[in-house]
Amino acid sequence: MVEPVLKWAGGKRQLLSEITARFPVDSDRYHEPFVGGGAVFFHVEPDGGTINDINERLVNFYRVIRESPDALVAENRTHEHSDDYYYDARDEFNELHGVAEKTETQSVREASLLLYLNRTCFNGLYRENADGEFNVPVGRYANPNWVQAERIRAASETLDGVTINNDDFEYVLTEATAGDLVYFDPPYQPVSTTANFNDYHADGFDKDDQRRLRDLAAALDDEGVHVVVSNSPPVADLYEDLPAFEVDVVNATRAINSDGDERGEVAEVLITNVPQATRRRTTLSEF
Repeated sequence: MVEPVLKWAGGKRQLLSEITARFPVDSDRYHEPFVGGGAVFFHVEPDGGTINDINERLVNFYRVIRESPDALVAENRTHEHSDDYYYDARDEFNELHGVAEKTETQSVREASLLLYLNRTCFNGLYRENADGEFNVPVGRYANPNWVQAERIRAASETLDGVTINNDDFEYVLTEATAGDLVYFDPPYQPVSTTANFNDYHADGFDKDDQRRLRDLAAALDDEGVHVVVSNSPPVADLYEDLPAFEVDVVNATRAINSDGDERGEVAEVLITNVPQATRRRTTLSEF
């Protein structure tokens, strides 16, 4: 199993056994339209398929890992650990985001800055303001590791042969074919008016997007595509009229949250059209 390179809010490391237990034993290609930190993708280590994210910086990061891992590791070694350097790096990161046509050197630098900021910012959060600027303050770490050489090289091998997209999640309807597996891990619908951390991207993800995702899952099911969705409990009602889909409630531990009081165990739902008889069944309760 390859370890993710980034820390990411909503990451699925705590639910890997529950999620992959609902994957089919056999599938063709693997697609993940909301890849984020990639915990599930790197756990599965697929031979082919697609990953996607609406966050351009994240997509650049994975493309650089795939194509220039050694250059990225070398660039990572140039950073310093201080508050002043952090805020200068954050400013540079936001300036690079505004460059329309980046050189290879600029792409590697942007990817390196993303990893440095991810490993040194407050609580490992990724958050953008309305202008698309990364705005998380510096965190407090004694000895953060932003080089991550071994993980980067392992991730580069896993990404080899995988298509990396920066599109709306509906792209997968034209990519996935019967027998493929699609895992959706979208920004979650808030469980309350105070639990509304949905700022991974300036454009956000609202209830209409959740309905679009539900309709896409139904369309993929019609095409014979295996689908697994993770989300928050309020979304379960959207799938109640889709007889092919089963909804289960599971608990996960959240270590990254904008509000420290909200960290800890939370309920999530896993939704799938994969029949129980054809699942991997790798959770302890199923032995």
